[in-house]
Amino acid sequence: MKHQIVIIGAGTAGMTVAARLLNANSKLDVAIIDPANKHYYQAAWTLVGAGTFDYQKTARNMGDLIPKGAKWIQQAVQSIDADNNKITLDDGTDIDYDYLVACPGVKYDYDAVEGLADTIDKNGVCSNYTDPEYTWKVLQEFKGGTAIFTQPATPIKCGGAPQKIMYLADDYWRKSGVRKDSNVLFLTPGSVIFGVEPFKSTLMKVVDRKELQLRFFHRLTKIDGKNKKVYYDIVKPFEKISHLCYNYSDVDDSEIIEDKAVYDFDMLHLAPPQAAPDFIQQSSIAHQEGPSKGWINVDQYSMQHNVYPNVFALGDAAALPTAKTGAAIRKQAPVLVENLLHVMDNKSILSKGYNGYSSCPLVTGYGKMVLAEFNYEGKRDSDPLLSKLFDTGKELYPMWILKKYGLPFMYWNMMLRGKA
Repeated sequence: MKHQIVIIGAGTAGMTVAARLLNANSKLDVAIIDPANKHYYQAAWTLVGAGTFDYQKTARNMGDLIPKGAKWIQQAVQSIDADNNKITLDDGTDIDYDYLVACPGVKYDYDAVEGLADTIDKNGVCSNYTDPEYTWKVLQEFKGGTAIFTQPATPIKCGGAPQKIMYLADDYWRKSGVRKDSNVLFLTPGSVIFGVEPFKSTLMKVVDRKELQLRFFHRLTKIDGKNKKVYYDIVKPFEKISHLCYNYSDVDDSEIIEDKAVYDFDMLHLAPPQAAPDFIQQSSIAHQEGPSKGWINVDQYSMQHNVYPNVFALGDAAALPTAKTGAAIRKQAPVLVENLLHVMDNKSILSKGYNGYSSCPLVTGYGKMVLAEFNYEGKRDSDPLLSKLFDTGKELYPMWILKKYGLPFMYWNMMLRGKA
């Protein structure tokens, strides 16, 4: 079986690219490979985890979303042979292609943290990435004590998500009356809560207002869910643990010895470590060495593969030094489609039009949101029109309305149809 263009993955990236290609030329032979029955608007799962969005409304039937004219191959990919322009599916079928767009998303690497696979979504260990409805259950059942929110050491999709649910949880617990009996900690292997100004300064004000404790240079290594203990390596030398903290206060149930830390918890929210799917890591389209090993080796400005000119990639599995978000895909997709069509027309000059734009809608409480937009240079890159109306670097109610109502509408009705 052969197709002119094969897209691996029917997530945000795959759907958007397929729609844009067929909008440009309805006669293109486009196939999308994805085994899933459902397509989820995962950006709303933070709100689901805080009890302010219906989980069922984040899901649509995959078959209803596949762009008209595209062939849906409902299988999983087993391997990619880019040297011979061939994909092998799990059932052994080979799919040949002229051009490949790889956007399979990420997998959750549960083996990267000891005990994680055994305790995720139970024992008070929750994650909006895996089961936001369980997160909401945990928040409601929390009656005080130590609440830990933690970030992994790997790249993850929506890097701000682990802290957004913390801000919402704090709001909920203040309303329910248990916050006064609680310690709320955010533990991260990084050195800052957010890297781009003015958003960082705004978030630090939120941290102060909510009396949240930040502990930096903490890399999650193990979870003992039954005994409610979580283990970290401290990845920076220190004389006093307070030197690696912000809003430090001693947590009585913590044990810190040399470069190891153990905390008791009453609830734990985490983002699981993430990686490119195995068939990507094992293929020649992935970086073979270096800090991007295992992620797709793509030009960060053109979305064209650095080795195979008939291969393109975007989205979460691509080795792009920016945040893995749907907003980033919205800017990557038109550049990729333009360049793919140029290559098909034997045009050698490609657009280097993607500047690393990404956006993180940072919900800081019920009815409040900061819209952090930035680029490869780590500088603010706010939408010119939106910036004329609002200072998106501040906590605003209109940004909350955008998050809860505007962005889902745009996603389903415009972005997935190749119109935004």
